Amino acid sequence: MVFNEIPLVAAVTVSTEQLVHNAYLRSLVILVSFFIIARLVYWIGKKYLIKIAQKTATELDDIVLKKAEIPVAALIFLFGVKIAVIPLSLVDPWAGIIQHSVSTVVILFITYIIVILLDLLVAHWGKQYAARTHAKLDDQILMFGRRTVRIIGFIVALLFILQVWGVKIGPLLASLGIVGVAVAFGLQNTLGNVFGGVSLIADRSIRVGDIIKLDEETGGEVMDVGLRATKIKTWNNELIIVPNGTLANTRIKNYVLPNRKARIEVPFSVAYGSSVDKVKKVVLGQVSRLKNLDDKTPSRVVFIEMGPSSLNFKALVWLNSYEIRFDSKEQLNCWIYEALQKNGISIPFPQMDVHVDLKKKK
Repeated sequence: MVFNEIPLVAAVTVSTEQLVHNAYLRSLVILVSFFIIARLVYWIGKKYLIKIAQKTATELDDIVLKKAEIPVAALIFLFGVKIAVIPLSLVDPWAGIIQHSVSTVVILFITYIIVILLDLLVAHWGKQYAARTHAKLDDQILMFGRRTVRIIGFIVALLFILQVWGVKIGPLLASLGIVGVAVAFGLQNTLGNVFGGVSLIADRSIRVGDIIKLDEETGGEVMDVGLRATKIKTWNNELIIVPNGTLANTRIKNYVLPNRKARIEVPFSVAYGSSVDKVKKVVLGQVSRLKNLDDKTPSRVVFIEMGPSSLNFKALVWLNSYEIRFDSKEQLNCWIYEALQKNGISIPFPQMDVHVDLKKKK
């Protein structure tokens, strides 16, 4: 029996001709090739590059490789998709739309990788600087800088995407300048809040973790200083959001600045006839019982005034931490009251003596 066998050269020739003339087949080959390259790059990074980076002194290269390995592999594959669409441009009317869509995704991936790398660099160098200075302000500036990098990165990406889809950037930017002026008038409060947040960070007025008081009803721990508003957790565990524009124009009492020391004032009164020296000695003895007293600034008991019904004093006590001021003041009030009673020193109350002459004039 005779079989007609096709020579190998002829088979290769036919396959090559099919590959040349079949646009879909060429696109498939390109797509598969870039997929294999992307997988190979990912495998090399996972298998070798990360291990090499782990042997270096800095951790920055480890973090960069771990963050970038998947996006870089995906970016290579997307480039393959973009190239694979090119042969279809003559046979598929949707090829242009597909290519523009792929270009958009590629731009987003490139922007994501650049933003991630810049974010890691800012975070790494910023944390090192903040650790050397031991300042919370540097942490705030670091967080503000990272947010700014992300916003700018994606704005630039948006401009590139518009250009890919045929939108002319020049006239658009010119028109945006005119519109921006109009929008600025409409967003005066928002822009005021943004600039207020920048001024708060730059002036070191408040920092995350500070204990502040704005008025009799608003006060607590600063949780976050954002671009638009500042979040404050009150002593009742309530979250208050204050616009930065309002905060920048408000009188702020910061218990943490210039340092963590705090002074508590405990007013008290004793009856007329009491020995001033004895009162001071008794009260100072109770003050010395407090923990966390500041060693550099001595506490005092001062004689304020001779009131209508009492001798008025005030204990001025310095603590080395503002965090214990409420508990310390309550404890000292109790001790002073008990000590005055124990030492026979009367604590008066407002009273008025009325003298009536019962003798009738003759």
